[in-house]
Amino acid sequence: MPKHTLNPDALRMEESFFAEENAKLLHKLRNEAKNKERRDALRAALRIDDEGVIDALVELDLYPETVVAFGLIPLIEVAWADWEIQDKEREAVLKAAYDRGIEPGSTTCELLENWLLRRPGPEMLETWKHYVGVIVEKTDPNKCAMIRDGILAQAKGVAEAAGGFLGFGSKISAVEQKVLDDLAAAFE
Repeated sequence: MPKHTLNPDALRMEESFFAEENAKLLHKLRNEAKNKERRDALRAALRIDDEGVIDALVELDLYPETVVAFGLIPLIEVAWADWEIQDKEREAVLKAAYDRGIEPGSTTCELLENWLLRRPGPEMLETWKHYVGVIVEKTDPNKCAMIRDGILAQAKGVAEAAGGFLGFGSKISAVEQKVLDDLAAAFE
């Protein structure tokens, strides 16, 4: 039936329905475009094409601006190894962040500080391990060893920051060493 033969109320109802559907579809298209831009930006920031890693980062609500903090996850894990963060461990993590160019007060720094206040869930470390697996798979073994050694040296620095009990004994606790060993195993 041609539109002009519908009664005016039916015509308005039909137009309203299609306007709402169009608005929903337009909103969906805009979200898909934003999501694609975000995924592309994460891909570029991390220099990887692994969709599993990208998917996990999107699910963790990480953005390109905060992906630098993602590289500090091993330090966060070591700091939280004994379920509390000592002041010196916190200082060591923040110093490593500042050395990487993270500015105090930036969104990235705020994210990092939140991780220092509330321990991230295990999915964060699992995503990091997956990312490391991609690095190992796609990177020259010598360069990969340099990356591993750099990450482990910084993580060990965090473990040593608080020192032993009252300054005596090993500077790295058994639980911190277990985390360090777990981090190293991600590169195998």
